[in-house]
Amino acid sequence: MPLPIAIVRRLAVVGVPIVCFFLMFSAHVVAQTASNLLPLERIDPPFWWVGMKNSSLELLLYGKDISKASVTMKYDGVKILRRETTANPNYLFLTLEISPKAKPGNFILTLRNGASVIVRSYTLLARQKGLKEAQGFSSADAVYMLMPDRFSNGDPTNDVVEGFPDKMHRDSLNYRHGGDLQGIINHLDYISDLGMTALWCTPLAENNMSKYSYHGYAFTDFYAVDRRFGTNDDYRRLVDSCHKHGLKVIQDVVLNHMGDNNYLAKDPPSSAWINDLAASKASTNWKKDFQRPNYRSSTHSDPYASDYDKRGLTERWFDWMMPDMNGNEQHLATYLIQNSLWWIEFAGLDGLRVDTYPYPAKEFTAKWTKAVLDEYPRLGMVGEVWITESVGMSAYWQAGARNADGFNAHLPSITDFPVNGALGAIFNEKEEWMGGMVKLYNVLAQDFLYPDASKNLVFLDNHDLSRYLSIVNEDVRKLKMALSVLLTMRGTPQIYYGTEIGMTGYKDPDPLVRKDFPGGWKEDTVSAFTAAGRAPKQNEIFTHVKTLATWRKNKPVVQSGKLMQFVPSEGIYVYFRYNANESVMVVVNNNESESVVKTSRYAERMNGFTKARNVLTGEMLSSVEKLTLPAKTALVLELQK
Repeated sequence: MPLPIAIVRRLAVVGVPIVCFFLMFSAHVVAQTASNLLPLERIDPPFWWVGMKNSSLELLLYGKDISKASVTMKYDGVKILRRETTANPNYLFLTLEISPKAKPGNFILTLRNGASVIVRSYTLLARQKGLKEAQGFSSADAVYMLMPDRFSNGDPTNDVVEGFPDKMHRDSLNYRHGGDLQGIINHLDYISDLGMTALWCTPLAENNMSKYSYHGYAFTDFYAVDRRFGTNDDYRRLVDSCHKHGLKVIQDVVLNHMGDNNYLAKDPPSSAWINDLAASKASTNWKKDFQRPNYRSSTHSDPYASDYDKRGLTERWFDWMMPDMNGNEQHLATYLIQNSLWWIEFAGLDGLRVDTYPYPAKEFTAKWTKAVLDEYPRLGMVGEVWITESVGMSAYWQAGARNADGFNAHLPSITDFPVNGALGAIFNEKEEWMGGMVKLYNVLAQDFLYPDASKNLVFLDNHDLSRYLSIVNEDVRKLKMALSVLLTMRGTPQIYYGTEIGMTGYKDPDPLVRKDFPGGWKEDTVSAFTAAGRAPKQNEIFTHVKTLATWRKNKPVVQSGKLMQFVPSEGIYVYFRYNANESVMVVVNNNESESVVKTSRYAERMNGFTKARNVLTGEMLSSVEKLTLPAKTALVLELQK
């Protein structure tokens, strides 16, 4: 009897080894000989590894009335510790203990309910050599962030996939445009040549939704790459290709919500898995009447916050098609932890970026973070903490923060929205007591609140923000000033795809800042992937980024050196990155006229340095007593004795 096509697709998409495929096929045939077949639609995770630090593995089995079945298995080094059911009879949870002595191989799960029997093979793999410890990422890196659907279409054969209703219409901002994994692989030379050392893609997991699936944040299968991007094996091929290009890979993780077409949302194990499920479904028009979150991440750290407002953040649906997951439910927490571990091990990831980090219950995100880092201590991890107005409320989320309530998120890095907010304002404002560059100075002056501000991810724009060049009224001078600051300040810099060529667009609606990268489609008439295809201004910005990012790769003084800043005065802001051997001076002129800067004020950092090299031009300065800066420019100097 042929294997059902749904099972074939499932095996292919999760990358099950071919030997396992045939074992599962024969197991299916055995099951078919029973007089009554127990349905078993899924086992998550679809396979696992021996030798993990945590010897416990919880399998989620899904199928009609599967909870009524007894389960037996026999395999050296593996045993069933617990069998648990929930209110929904279609789920069964098995906790296995995998001994350190267990060997890679396949074992048979036998499920019986009266005369009904099903036999399923489960695979334990050997961990790949070299992948037991992720590379991680740090302030020594520069991260290139892109949206796969809008970057490049390298494989037109997956533009339209049967069973996925949200089709490709490149002339509409809200539909899919066809970008995919092969398109990214095709242009890794471009990303590497730009001086980037890490790649962060918005989510690649399956989003089989009726609309708006291009952004990737509504998972309908936690264990499968969306087939319009490619396959799981294509993703692993991307990671391998990135590593060969000297690029680390950061995966985007979503712990707060999923797509409403996910089987876990359509038929949840219990009502406890989905926050506010009863209230949402009680409405006759719940998709219209549901309440979005209050977006007040401050309620987590507010000592006076009401429970009502806290729940307004953590228990409301992100959107009408994105049910809110309750990470405090034990089995769901385990499911999400194991899913992240599975992807790290399967693909050989170097880091994770966690979407909407404060939106779930903070006890859960802390638990998830600790569990993942316990297994992979060197893994890089940054949480999206979107709190622009307060350094203190942002610092609350970093690992080791001295919080009055004792909370420890265990999160190594946060997205630095206070710095982002300052950079978005300073070059459009007049230099006043509280206006202009002093805003950035004041934000950095609060770094004492962070356990380690050098781990923060700093950025000008991303997929949720207006493009920086639009914010500064398409003044290329201001963009270059901001890029100079971004690539020389403390923290890990992140460049959003297209910023390096001056792409524009205001947020609202979101797709306006998520336009296609020019040249990523065969029908494009120009390609910004090549110097010849870029306009003069695009090349000017690209060269600016490339020069600084490439220089930064080999400059520990900028990657991890100390920072000293001087209060901005008369439209001039000066700071230094320095260590015991080197010193880099950054001078920013925010005036609309040329400025001459006498450097005697900065003697405590310039003592002994008499000359310099201009990093952006290569010009040697025989004297640094006075510096002349054109209007709206930033000077980056390697000081020399």
